[in-house]
Amino acid sequence: MAQVRTVNSRGNASITTLQFAKVVVFVNALLPLALMLWDLVQKRVGPNPLEFVTRTTGMLTLIFLSLTIAITPLRKIFGVNLLVRFRRMLGLFAFFYGSLHLLTYVWFDRFFNLKSTLEDIGRRPFILVGMLAFLLMVPLAITSTNNMVKRLGGKRWARLHQLVYFAVAAGVVHFWMLVKSDTRLPLTFGFIVFGFLAYRLIVKHSADQTRREG
Repeated sequence: MAQVRTVNSRGNASITTLQFAKVVVFVNALLPLALMLWDLVQKRVGPNPLEFVTRTTGMLTLIFLSLTIAITPLRKIFGVNLLVRFRRMLGLFAFFYGSLHLLTYVWFDRFFNLKSTLEDIGRRPFILVGMLAFLLMVPLAITSTNNMVKRLGGKRWARLHQLVYFAVAAGVVHFWMLVKSDTRLPLTFGFIVFGFLAYRLIVKHSADQTRREG
């Protein structure tokens, strides 16, 4: 997809194709939130609104984390280098929905009671794993700017952002521990994450072997 700049009737450059694509992705990433809020207003969320919001925001966090780690394999397989331009946005949306997921729990379940929250984490290990997943996303969100890439250096930044695989893995385990009985959905996420990670390791191994032989 080329960065084609459209021109309006006055002859002024208006918007590039890439910018338009980013706007489309941005709007579609917010659409699930709008639909969730609409369902809340319309009271179409079942008997437990808190559980509905918690499950929805948690699911969206996993979806955007999975999309984030999918960028590199898809880019290399299909040769669409432009996909890398969307990775940061997808990662930040994963953090955004993860923050909403955590806020829903801390606010509406624990009422910002730190002692109660810590006690609840101690009683329910799946919450501890979920907290770990969120904490792993924090440095990724903080270092997502161009200035942080320059300050850290490309190699160190890339190594740090490999934490995304640990974050999504912890998220999958958190989901699996939560559902208990019907584990088909978390196992599906786990299979997807494993596939992307296996692809990355295979490519890295092949590249290392090629360098040694060369």
